[in-house]
Amino acid sequence: MKRLLATAAAGAMIAGPAAAATGPFFSLGNTDFIVLLAFLVFIGVLVYFKVPALLGGLLDKRAEGIRGDLDEARRLREEAQEIYASYERRQREVKGQAEEIVANARREAEAQAGRAKDDLARSIDRRLQAAEDQIASAEKDAVRAVRDRAVSAAVAAASELLAQQVQAGNRSAGIDDAIEDVARRLN
Repeated sequence: MKRLLATAAAGAMIAGPAAAATGPFFSLGNTDFIVLLAFLVFIGVLVYFKVPALLGGLLDKRAEGIRGDLDEARRLREEAQEIYASYERRQREVKGQAEEIVANARREAEAQAGRAKDDLARSIDRRLQAAEDQIASAEKDAVRAVRDRAVSAAVAAASELLAQQVQAGNRSAGIDDAIEDVARRLN
């Protein structure tokens, strides 16, 4: 590298304005010729020190790095697509499960509502039957009470009627037994 700089400095001194002159092209007095010679020497120095090969190697390394980066980006892209596809599959599965859960919940709610209606109908039927039983029992009790009062009233009326017809001393034991027998049969 030091040689390259020394050669370039020497070429710059030779090709300075003091060395430039007019005249034939292939003379050291012609500035264009000196510039051409300095350029050719510069190119020669570059070739001698294998600068083009070094630059080619650096460019090849850079190209390999870029190729590696592209391969890595391609691999990452494919991996991202696989992950995305996996998430889409999962999302579809979860959506299907959610729809199934909603359908099951709807069926369960409908079944619960049907059972509740049936339970309510049975409860109403039981209560109606209990009310009818209470009404029937109350009717029986009322009929019995009315019958008991009617029997008591009939016995009292018969006793009073017999008492009026028969005087107190003439009452016989048979009549008393008959009245009691009627009272027992009516009860």
